[in-house]
Amino acid sequence: MKEETIKYLLSEEAHAFKGWDFSYLKGRWENEKLPWNYNDFVCMYLNDNANVLDMGTGGGELLLRFNHPYDKTSVTEGYEPNIKLCQKVLSPLGIKVYPVKQDGILINVPTESFDIVLNHHESFSESEVKRVLKKNGLFITQQVGAFNNNDLASFFDENHKVQFPKITLNQTVKRLEEEGFEILYKNECFPKIKFFDLGAIAFFAKIIEWEFINFSVKDSIDKFEILENRLKKDGYIESTEHRFMIVAKKK
Repeated sequence: MKEETIKYLLSEEAHAFKGWDFSYLKGRWENEKLPWNYNDFVCMYLNDNANVLDMGTGGGELLLRFNHPYDKTSVTEGYEPNIKLCQKVLSPLGIKVYPVKQDGILINVPTESFDIVLNHHESFSESEVKRVLKKNGLFITQQVGAFNNNDLASFFDENHKVQFPKITLNQTVKRLEEEGFEILYKNECFPKIKFFDLGAIAFFAKIIEWEFINFSVKDSIDKFEILENRLKKDGYIESTEHRFMIVAKKK
């Protein structure tokens, strides 16, 4: 591999990432369309009187698209740089920001306070979601499943193991039902994702560290050489995602 290509990959690996904003990859990757639309489900159930909690909001990028009244909106975030971003961007709007330290545990979030809990690709505890929801409150979540990018991660690491094997539709539905939730909608799919340049993969793999364990460009030059040849032949590098969607009501 040419030295200039290696330098390019190293620069992509080191590129700064803020919030949960992948606009840096615009035009450099393509995601197969899901059989559902998370935003449509949220808009279907939102109303201006609902008290809403958005779990793992990142920098609020997706949340703000819904234009929900700020005084009826709260968020949680556990990643320190994103907490600071939320406090800078969301707090001045009147949105309540709850920093959390442990995955799924909604520290300081008041009990039975929300009509709707939103969760887009954030870990959660079924019992904690139940605790903060009012009676008949709704939980709307789209999740990244256990087998997300398993093929590409295994390509980089032959010893790769699935880190969260319990994160599947059937197992999650079972846990919610055991907490007394009624399932209003459920679906699962395995869409394809395509990368159109090697740098996009280097940037992506470094960020998604729970899938690409201990990834580094320096240790993966031989793998990138294989991908470079595949890219020249096919025009893209393909991986398989894992997504599922649930809408559940607290009884």
